[in-house]
Amino acid sequence: MRHSSVIPRRVAAVAVSVVLASGAAACGPEGAGAEGGTSGKAAGAPRKGGTLTVLNSEAQSDFDPARLYTSGGGNVPSLVFRTLTTRNREAGAAGTQVVPDLATDTGRPNKDATEWTYTLKEGLKFEDGTPITSADIKYGIERSFAAELSGGAPYLRDWLVGGDTYEGPYKGGKGLASIVTPDARTIVFKLKKPEGEFPFVATQTQFAPVPKAKDTGARYEEHPVSSGPYKVVKNENDGEHLVLERNAHWDPKTDEERKAYPDKIDVRSGLDEAVINQRLATSSGADASAVTTDTNLGPAELAQIGSDQALAARVGTGHFGFTAYLAFNPKVKPFDNPKVRQAISYAINRTSVVNAAGGSALAEATTTFLPEQKAFGHTPYDHFPAGRTGDPAKARQLLKEAGYPNGLTVTLLHSTAQNRLTSPEVATAVQEALGKAGITVELDGQEPNSFNEKRWSVKDAPGFFLSRWGADWPAGGPFLAPIFDGRQIVTNGSNYNHAQLNDPAVNKEIDEINKLTDLKAAAARWGALDKKIGEQALDVPLFHPVYKRLVGKDVKNVVISDWTGVLDVSQVAVK
Repeated sequence: MRHSSVIPRRVAAVAVSVVLASGAAACGPEGAGAEGGTSGKAAGAPRKGGTLTVLNSEAQSDFDPARLYTSGGGNVPSLVFRTLTTRNREAGAAGTQVVPDLATDTGRPNKDATEWTYTLKEGLKFEDGTPITSADIKYGIERSFAAELSGGAPYLRDWLVGGDTYEGPYKGGKGLASIVTPDARTIVFKLKKPEGEFPFVATQTQFAPVPKAKDTGARYEEHPVSSGPYKVVKNENDGEHLVLERNAHWDPKTDEERKAYPDKIDVRSGLDEAVINQRLATSSGADASAVTTDTNLGPAELAQIGSDQALAARVGTGHFGFTAYLAFNPKVKPFDNPKVRQAISYAINRTSVVNAAGGSALAEATTTFLPEQKAFGHTPYDHFPAGRTGDPAKARQLLKEAGYPNGLTVTLLHSTAQNRLTSPEVATAVQEALGKAGITVELDGQEPNSFNEKRWSVKDAPGFFLSRWGADWPAGGPFLAPIFDGRQIVTNGSNYNHAQLNDPAVNKEIDEINKLTDLKAAAARWGALDKKIGEQALDVPLFHPVYKRLVGKDVKNVVISDWTGVLDVSQVAVK
C-alpha cells in the first residue's frame, strides 16, 4: 500500500496516519480500549439521525474512485462508492473477510482463476435513481486507466489482459476487451495469470460504478455520482471540507454492510493533530459527535488519558497489517555476508526499539515479517533468538566468524520525519543496541522525500536502512510479493524488493499460491514462505504498530476490524 488519503502503489509502507486516512489498509475495534471489539459508551442503543463530524489532519483529496488508492473501499470513500466486493464490517479478525457488496457473491473463478465472473444484485440505483449496470462498473474501471486520473491501485493494469497498454476511454473511446458485460447484471474479468485473491482487489474504489453520461473527467471528484448511502453535497479545497448527506435511492436491503446511522457527515481536514485530539477529548458542542480517521494518540497523550477512566473508555485500539523493519541490501558490503546480517539480527534490542516507537501500547515487537494475524497466514518463527533485549555476545561471535573480530562500522539510513517508525528515535535505539555488539552505527538522517528515493532505488540503495510495509488487503500476497518477488524488482522507478532477491524457488511458490482460491490454504502457504525467506536474514522485523484513537463522548457503535485497524465510519451512530 501507499500513503495519503488515497494510497499510492504499494507504499502503505510509507505513511501510516495518512494511509489510514482513507481507511486503506487497516484493522481491529474498541471504544473501551480493549482490542478488536465494539463499543457504544454513550448511553442507549444506536439510532438513526444527527450529524457525524470527522476531524482529520489530511484532506480527503482526489475524491474520484479512479484516483483513490484504498483497501476495502476506504473509510469515508466507502460511504459514497460501493464496489463489487467489500470488507466485512465486523470487529476484529472477522473484519478481514471479503464479502459481497454490489455483487451477489465474492466472484466465481474458472478452474485456474484466470477468469472471474460477477452478477450484480437486483434493485441497485445511483443517487439520481437510474439503475446501476455492469456497463457502469466496466466504464468506472476503464477510466481509471486514463493518465489524467492516475493514482489508484495498479493491480488491474498488471493483471487484466491488455491492461499494460490500455490508455482509458478518453483516447479513441475504446473499451477494454478483457472486461466483458454479456448483460446488464453480469461482468467478467479475463486475467493474464491466476489470481486467487481477485475478490480482495474488487474492494478497491476502481470497481465503483460510474455512469458514462455523468463523467466530467478530472472534475468528477467535485460531485461523483453516489452508489452508496451518502452523496456529496459539498467538496471545498480539494477535500479539505467534505459534506455528505443521505442518498435517497440507496436501498439498505441491497447493502448488508453499511449501517448509515447519521443523516449527515461533515469532514473537516487540515487540522493540527494535537488540536484534533484535544477537541475529541473535550467533546464540546459538535465535537461530542466527532471522530477522526487519520489521527493517532501519542505516548504523552496516552499517559494523560490513563489517569482519566471516562476518557480512556473512549479510546479505540486497532491493529493493521503493517511491519516496521530493518532492511539489508546484500549488494552492498558488508551486508553481502549472511553472518553480518545474522549478527545484527541477534544484536537488536526490541524493547528499546518499541520504547522509541512510543512504548508497548503503540508498538508490538515481532520477529516475523508477516503481521501477526491469521488472515496473513502468520506463522511464528524466530530464526535468531536473542530475547527482547538482544544477544550482543552471540552477535560478536558471528562477526568474528564473518571476519570482523574487532567489530565494524556501518551507516544506517533513516527518515527525519517524526513518525516513530523510521524516525531518529528508532534509529538511535538501533544504534545503541548494535554498539553493544561492537558494531558502530553512523546515522544518515534524510528528509522524507530523499529518504524514500534512496531506499527505493536499485542503483543508489544503501546497504542498511529503516523501512516499513503495509498490506493493500489482509493476505500474504500484497505483503510478501512486492518485497521478495524477483520479477517485481524495478530498476527505473520505485523498487520495494530491498534485498533485490530473485530466487526462482520463491518466485515459483508465489505463483503457486496465487492460483489458490481457498484463502485459508493460501494463508498457510504464505506463512510458510515467510518463515523460509526469514532464514536468509534479509531484514530484521522490529514491530507492528498499534493504533489508538479517541472518539467524541456521544459516539456509539465503534467497530474496528483487523482489515483497517481504525474506526469504521459506516457503522458509527451519534444518537
